[in-house]
Amino acid sequence: MSWARRLGIAGAAIGTVAATVAVDRLTVNRSLRRQAQLALDAAGPYGTLRGTPGTVAAEDGTELYYEIDEVGAFARPADDRAGGPVAEPVVPPPPPEGYRGRAPRGRLGRLLRRRGRGAPPPTVVFCHGYCLNQDVWHFQRAALRGLVRAVYWDQRSHGRSERGRGRVVADVTEPVDIDLLGRDLKAVLDAVAPEGPVVLVGHSMGGMTIMALAEQFPDYVARRVAGVAFVATSAGNLADVTYGFPAAAVRVARRVVPGVLRVLGSQPALVDRALRASGELYSGLVRRYSFGAPGAVDPGVARFAERLIASVPVDVVAEFYPAFGWHDKEQALSVFNGLAADLPVLVLGGERDEVTPASHSEHIASVLPRAELVVLPEAGHLLLLEQPREVNEQLARLLARSIRFHEPAV
Repeated sequence: MSWARRLGIAGAAIGTVAATVAVDRLTVNRSLRRQAQLALDAAGPYGTLRGTPGTVAAEDGTELYYEIDEVGAFARPADDRAGGPVAEPVVPPPPPEGYRGRAPRGRLGRLLRRRGRGAPPPTVVFCHGYCLNQDVWHFQRAALRGLVRAVYWDQRSHGRSERGRGRVVADVTEPVDIDLLGRDLKAVLDAVAPEGPVVLVGHSMGGMTIMALAEQFPDYVARRVAGVAFVATSAGNLADVTYGFPAAAVRVARRVVPGVLRVLGSQPALVDRALRASGELYSGLVRRYSFGAPGAVDPGVARFAERLIASVPVDVVAEFYPAFGWHDKEQALSVFNGLAADLPVLVLGGERDEVTPASHSEHIASVLPRAELVVLPEAGHLLLLEQPREVNEQLARLLARSIRFHEPAV
């Protein structure tokens, strides 16, 4: 195979494995485009919400970063969006400019107040997806801010968490796998919620992380988990996903992608220059695979998604990619089936998701027959950014059910 052909396949692979991408022809001059990007970055509030920071060490020593939004407490947006958070409690701010969601109060707020001062508040833990970070939950965070105790954390090698230190066995560094991410989540849970009910919300890889937690710590799930949301995720068979390409082409690409990513991961500066040079092509790819209706997405939101994905180094992309080929957690879902019949479980998918197609959400729901399945029309993989109002309403319903499920006996 020629290098030109390999580079073509690699270009497509980077987009698809980063959970977002394909071709959208744009004609804006590069310098004007850069000015427009800077203007969108400055004007949009996306990713600026911060909470009380903390870190916890994973089993291999990797420092995992999290933030906590306590009930009634807020944190000022950081002056430097790439810098550390400010944890000083302040008066609740108004919804950020451009916020299109709706605060899920009403019945949810009444249920929270009814718990009384003696009962530990429910802790809602948000697990983000591959090539993203905790800021992808911006709209959900804005809606729930101050209403529930919420934790947002960055998976290893993503966001503000430390680059994974790896586990060395017989002088061989083992690759990242989903089971390790499940143990990372357990470390975070032990640090942020040593007692009280927990509601777990996972998008894409974050949903897989929750499955891995359940498989390895079923007793914890049985004792502590009061609700689960699987958002645009999969229990396995990701090798069958074609991302809209012909199946034969995808089979060829899958054979070369791991090697190509390893090569690209060894030359991050070269990849960074290539992404800058691709400009409009890369933006078009992000929009194509992130959103079900790319033309209807606010430009600021689309730019935010692009920034999130571009912030993940290509060597991290390469390090995590093999895990999705191995991912098979259908048996892990049986843990949730073995719990109380009325444990609230939400399975939320996007009708036009080509990264974790709606059929994968439907399969999860078929394995969890008591789960509530919701497929949002015209939504893509980043439905939490594309249709925040609908996602927030579904999460509010889940939280209300979870609070009733785990209410202390009177």
